[in-house]
Amino acid sequence: MEKYDLIIIGGGPGGYEAALEASKKHGMKVALVENRELGGTCLNRGCIPTKTLLHSAEMLYELKAQGETIGLRDFGSVSCDMAALNQRKNDVVTQLVTGIGSLMKAGKIAVYKGTGTIIDKGLVRVSLSDGGTEDLEAENIMIATGSVPAVPPIPGADSPKVITSDELLDLDHPVDELIIIGGGVIGCEFASVFSALGTRVTIIEALPSIIANLDKELGRSLSMIFKKSRGIDIHTGAMVTSIREEGEKVICCYTEKGNECEIPGDLILMSVGRRANTEGLFSEESSDAVKAMETDRGKIIVNERYETSVPGIYAIGDVIGGIQLAHVATAEGRCAVAFMNGADAPVDVDCVPSCIYTSPEIASVGISADEAKEKGLEVVSKKYPMSANGKTVLSLQERGFIKVIADKETGKVLGAQMMCARATDMISQFAQAIVNGLTLDDMSRVIYPHPTFSEGIGEAVR
Repeated sequence: MEKYDLIIIGGGPGGYEAALEASKKHGMKVALVENRELGGTCLNRGCIPTKTLLHSAEMLYELKAQGETIGLRDFGSVSCDMAALNQRKNDVVTQLVTGIGSLMKAGKIAVYKGTGTIIDKGLVRVSLSDGGTEDLEAENIMIATGSVPAVPPIPGADSPKVITSDELLDLDHPVDELIIIGGGVIGCEFASVFSALGTRVTIIEALPSIIANLDKELGRSLSMIFKKSRGIDIHTGAMVTSIREEGEKVICCYTEKGNECEIPGDLILMSVGRRANTEGLFSEESSDAVKAMETDRGKIIVNERYETSVPGIYAIGDVIGGIQLAHVATAEGRCAVAFMNGADAPVDVDCVPSCIYTSPEIASVGISADEAKEKGLEVVSKKYPMSANGKTVLSLQERGFIKVIADKETGKVLGAQMMCARATDMISQFAQAIVNGLTLDDMSRVIYPHPTFSEGIGEAVR
């Protein structure tokens, strides 16, 4: 039986980054178990393929919608080759997956391709993908199995015309009409992709607004842009009641403002969230202690050290709930490894940037003005309209803004919300300010280069 210091089940961002941290920084002998591709959902079925498609779709949209405005001619007939688009996406994924494999070899991390089942404290049985099993022993085990798309029990949701983001990413033909159930991050990003490709998109969201978990102004502004610039039909406060097929179409039935409504489409994307993935993690052979591991509605419960109710077994990322983002899983994995080795947390996990890759991009970190008010905090709110930013004007970007929230007495930055080009790249400046206790004055002393989108940050904090 092969013995290790740490066995990690799940090779996504949380798992493979934790493996590198454990091996390189703490000198641990590490085994990584993954039953699909290295990189997990983020790299293979989430962040990277989605953003690759978004990049191509936005280029197409800009050429068709803005080509003549910027002095370019004869782009009205430019079209999308879905097969080539998918090949480009697959090439990007393959390149990055190969890179992770190289990192594992360089870090002397043993990679087992198969499903890891926890038999007992310190014991994992791997059902190898090429047949057979292998038992691994380690002082520590980390669960980093991520999540899978959730499909609610809506009558008719089992139709082959109802798909999740996994299937939509492999779509090899154009779609005339796409219905998206769920106006969160995943739904809005796919709405951006397919509307840019010329698809008629409808979003049906049960909550009062899209991206309802973020600042209200972000949701209102994105709705306005989606409707006016992209032609996306949005129904909020709408509850889907059933789905049925009718000829070549699929019909989504929903209630809105007390009315029974129907809308036809070619496909329905179900994007109502994700659930913890624990499939194969436990079995009848697992010990009583492992079977009794504390969970909450499928999510694994951990303490402040990311340790489960079974000593020596840790869990991080989507499988423990919380904020389901790749960079959160990475941070949690690094912290869990540090705790195993008696070290302090290397990352502040309380300050988490959120990013949405729509056009314009949306990013936020810390608290909003509404959240500050609910907590009884006295704050100042500063806002800068990006319509006054030179780089925004010359590059024909959509309307947007940068808003920053600071403590009224000390001036310390508490939060920021951005809706503008490159927001996802620039939000880290505000995250650094929050983590390091910087004030508005501290940030305003920086010289921001001209002309750049980041100049907007300098204007917002002054």
